[in-house]
Order: sequence, then C-alpha cells, then structure tokens
Amino acid sequence: MPVWLKDNWLLLLLVFVPVALVLEHVVHAAPLAVFLASSAAIIPLAALMGRATERLAEQLGEGIGGLLNATFGNAAELIIAIVALRAGYFDLVKASITGSIIGNVLLVFGASALWGGIKYERQHFNQTAAGLSSTLLVLSAISLFIPAIFHLIVGNTAAVSERTLSVEISVVLILTYVASLFFSLRTHKHLYVGEAGDHSAELTHGGGSGRAVALLLAATAGVALMSELLVGAVEATAESFGMNQVFVGVILVALIGNAAEHSSAILMASRNKMDAAITIAVGSSIQVALFVAPVLVFLSYVVAPQPMDLRFTTLEVVAVGISVWIMTLVAQDGESHWMEGVQLLAVYTILAFAFFWLPGGAH
Repeated sequence: MPVWLKDNWLLLLLVFVPVALVLEHVVHAAPLAVFLASSAAIIPLAALMGRATERLAEQLGEGIGGLLNATFGNAAELIIAIVALRAGYFDLVKASITGSIIGNVLLVFGASALWGGIKYERQHFNQTAAGLSSTLLVLSAISLFIPAIFHLIVGNTAAVSERTLSVEISVVLILTYVASLFFSLRTHKHLYVGEAGDHSAELTHGGGSGRAVALLLAATAGVALMSELLVGAVEATAESFGMNQVFVGVILVALIGNAAEHSSAILMASRNKMDAAITIAVGSSIQVALFVAPVLVFLSYVVAPQPMDLRFTTLEVVAVGISVWIMTLVAQDGESHWMEGVQLLAVYTILAFAFFWLPGGAH
C-alpha cells in the first residue's frame, strides 16, 4: 500500500460524496441508502476540515492558531446541527450535543486509554490541566441540569421563561469558554502541550495557508451538502429501524461528526502522548458544551422554526452527569491504564443501550 494512502486512508471514503448525490438526485434511492452514503461522506470531509484548520493554525502562529483550533474544532458537528435546526429537529440537535459530550469522554478517551494501555503499562498526563477540564465538564453538566429542574418546577406554564433562561445560561457558557481560552492560550499555556497537532499536516502536506483555506472552504461546503442529505433522510431511516431521534443524535450523528477526531486521539495514545489524547477528547466535549450548544441556541432565533431551549431529556442529563463524574475520577491521579479504558467503554455501551430503548414519548 502506498505510504500516502496508508497515512490518509480516510480519503478513500470521499468516493461516497458523489455516491450520495447520485442516490438522492438521480436514483431517488431509499432514505437508508442516502443516510449511510452521506454519513460515510461526512467522515473524511470532517477530517479534511480539521487538518486544514490545524494547518492554518500553524501558519498563523500560536495565539491566533490556538484560537482558530478552539473555535472550529467541532465545525462539522456544528454544521450538521445547524441543518437539523433549520428542519426543526430539536430532539436531534440536542441529542447530538449530548452525544458529542459523552462520546468524547467515554468512547474516545476510553478507546485511547485502552489502546495506549495495551502498549504501555501506565500513561501519564498533566493533572492540573486535566483537573481544569473536568471542572469545565461539571459546568456543562450544570448547564443541562438546571433547565431540566426548572421545567420540573414550572411545568409547561412558563415556556417563555424557559427560553429566556436558556439564553442567559448560553451567555454564561460563552463567557466561560472565552475565559478558558485565555487561560489555556495565554496565562497557563505551559500546561497544554502542542502534540495534538503533530499529525495535522498529514492530509494537507505541501501547501501553504492559501491551499489550507481553499481546502477548508471546499470541505465545509461538502459537509453542509452532505448534512442536508443526512438530515433529510434521518427521520425515515430512524423509523425503519425503530430508533428514536434521541438515539440517532446521541450515538449515530455524534459518531459521524467525531469519527476523524476519534482516530486522532487514539493515534496519540498509541504514541504515549496522553496529554494530546485527553486534550482532543475532553477538549472537544468542553467545546461542544460551552461553545457549540450556546451558539445553536442563539442561531435558533434566526434559522429555526422556533427558538430552541436547553431542556434535555432526563436520560441525557443523567448520561452527561455520569460521564463527567467518571472522567473526574479518571483525571484525579494524572495517569491511565487499559482497564480504565475498558470501564469507560462499558459505561458508554450501557448508555447506548438505554438510549436505544428510550420510548418515543420520553422526548
């Protein structure tokens, strides 16, 4: 196998971009076929977006580059969510937020700890940085917990107040995210390693910032186009398999949007770079909770049929709470081993089963 193909095997999935378009517009295939093809197409496009962003970050310098990575690190998930938001699939949007948070903490870091732990008996990471990340995850759990409790208190009699509360919480989350960026990029940047970007040039090697910008724009357009097809087919696909929108968002959409990032974290762990792996996994969860979620609330006032609030299902709130709690335990000692990876993956699997069997009326 050629070296370039071995390093960039995800590029092979780009063939599904024209396949998805043909299935939707020429063949008029079943929604399931369109859903599968568009899902497969989004994975390499999301990878290209990530690599192009990292390439630009290298060109622009440490400060602006770090901000660029922090802002666009979950661009693919954001695009999918915006398309679903326009279609009025609020359960799907909220579920994708939940899925990204718990998926990165439990699945991505769990797989990283397992894979790295098979090769190395113990792997170490910066305890202070991991502790801050865990605290920010606690804030994300609170941002889901409070609207749910508020709804239990007021019921369906205060919809306007619920939406207002969600906007206010979103403002707090955005401000906290900005403060965390200042902490990690300026005042305490020595706590955060740059290893996570060591692989960044693999898919964009040999080009400057101009090529990176062109690649980023093309990949973004591709993700937006494929997201339209995916969201258009998601309802019929879910019904054909007896799946609810919450399961589709929490498990399927979150996996699709984060697939490339998953492979990057596992790769870092296999090289005994657990600081980089935890930065990719937990940092992505923090970005979704503190940046992507509030941005979607704000955008819902512009692009959605009606404003979206931050009231999640009880199971989603519990799932995020459990994920944050177990990640806090893992981060306490500043080291990981393969058995911790097994435990994280076990929790993720249990939650996936619960979301699959969640009754339609529960959301």
